[in-house]
Amino acid sequence: MGEAQRLNILHLYPEHMNLYGDRGNVLALAQRARWRGIPVSITGREVGQPIDWSEVDLVFMGGGEDSHQSRIAEDFLALGPELASRLHEGLPMLAICGAYQLLGKYYKTSDGRELPGLGYLDVWTEPGTNRAIGDVVTETSLPIKPPSLVGFENHGGRTYLGSAAKPLGTVKLGQGNNGEDRTEGAIQDRVIGTYLHGSLLPKNPHLADLLLRWALLWQGYSDELEPLPEDEERAAHQTILARAPNS
Repeated sequence: MGEAQRLNILHLYPEHMNLYGDRGNVLALAQRARWRGIPVSITGREVGQPIDWSEVDLVFMGGGEDSHQSRIAEDFLALGPELASRLHEGLPMLAICGAYQLLGKYYKTSDGRELPGLGYLDVWTEPGTNRAIGDVVTETSLPIKPPSLVGFENHGGRTYLGSAAKPLGTVKLGQGNNGEDRTEGAIQDRVIGTYLHGSLLPKNPHLADLLLRWALLWQGYSDELEPLPEDEERAAHQTILARAPNS
């Protein structure tokens, strides 16, 4: 591909929203870009800090416990108009667990408090009676090969999708969004919300590369990414994939 400008990744609330090593997703994105000769800048942004949106090509936000979500929720909503505007224009974002919930209409905590969400994703989250914990395998409609995604879920909330949100995938192993409709995650525009921890992207390099491709499209580059050797990543992917029925 032609020489791209520096790829700028915005990591929202890395100290508060980093459950189960979600930070590894940012590291995977950055490394896969650097292996291709694309320079990368990672900006961690905490509560109250400014953002230069002209220097953002991809947004990542991880998961956190209810107490962590409560601490950043007001600040996250304050970012809402600018963030939502850019997401509608095609800025890519990966949101894991708590971040996924806060991108929706609302999130009800286990003690009955309702945290208003950004309302960008047409989803909402109710408290569950027990936690969904364990490995997950989902088959996605995203343009990636293989179409399978694997990860680890640990969430008490049950997320439901409205008509504007498409599920990230169909659950083959695990609970997914709510344990009822066999959906996992949600997609709108170039925004992916999911419950998959693990970290997700090191075990799903094909999804990492799709996000990088979207980020480069945001910059105006349309060339394909050159392939990388990824035997170890594929082996980690296959280990979980093999646990799904009829895999």
